[in-house]
Amino acid sequence: MASLDYLHQVIKGGDFRFQRLEIDGIDNAPVLKINDLKMANEEICLFDKDVKTGNEYCRRLHDAVAEAMKAHRELPVVRFADGEYAFYRLTKGCNGLYQQAQSEAEIKKVMPFHINAMRLLGKTGKMAPLIFPGNSRSPKQGFLSLFTKSHDNSAASDFIEFLHTHEIEISVDNYIPFYVVYAYLVSEAFAKLVDGKKVCLVNSEFHAEACRDWFLRFSSRPTLSFAEIPDAYVATRWPSFSEKRLSTIPEEIDLFLVGAGVGALPVCVDLARHFSVPAIDSGHILNMMNAREDKSNGPRLYTILKRNNGRST
Repeated sequence: MASLDYLHQVIKGGDFRFQRLEIDGIDNAPVLKINDLKMANEEICLFDKDVKTGNEYCRRLHDAVAEAMKAHRELPVVRFADGEYAFYRLTKGCNGLYQQAQSEAEIKKVMPFHINAMRLLGKTGKMAPLIFPGNSRSPKQGFLSLFTKSHDNSAASDFIEFLHTHEIEISVDNYIPFYVVYAYLVSEAFAKLVDGKKVCLVNSEFHAEACRDWFLRFSSRPTLSFAEIPDAYVATRWPSFSEKRLSTIPEEIDLFLVGAGVGALPVCVDLARHFSVPAIDSGHILNMMNAREDKSNGPRLYTILKRNNGRST
């Protein structure tokens, strides 16, 4: 029998399992109504054996962010999905909603920089890859029969194998499900945490009034600032202009929210290390804050609150 890839080894060994991600206050029904119902498959996420519920993952992320803010400790939080998976396969398939690389040669050239950033992320932060049965077929074993009978997609399995090859392991300390980041950023807990704090949005776009209104839905009033980065090619060109960008940001920042596509990994890692604070890859949530959800081609799972839990967005 062919050997299992690393993701399926840890599942078979009992360290991880697939389970439905349920988070209080979140309503996915409007998103599923608009999109193909197959998207509901993404609600089945990879769970560590020591984490029982989605609410627990949100609490763990909240506690980590709150502690890092209080202790002035670096905490990069980075999500990975289809664009990133294509990037780390060295393909231009990473160019989706935003341009990430002009050539495969350009990706290959910057890959050592990304791998180093990934190692730092694994040691000091939280990685949040999108892993669900539909993108976790084992390329060595074939279909994971219990979960993936109708799918032929090994993107997440390949990504975890890529990490393992570079001696980067996922664990209860450094892994959270992709959608936990979204759910946490739209939560009252996060809004209250940053009330009165200095929050810097690192993105290509900033609409101050819309962003203030976003936090006011929970009576939260952070002091917002903006550090502009390009809307394309950050993934491959960040090393060439990072020092200049970092030098323009005020030192007194409590937390960064980053929108940089595939470039979020090096940007978040560098910001967190330079300023000793959390730097969270926020992506679609920044589009929502800026009232530019259209830039994401519509709503995403785990970003809409039930109407009795604050303003529906």
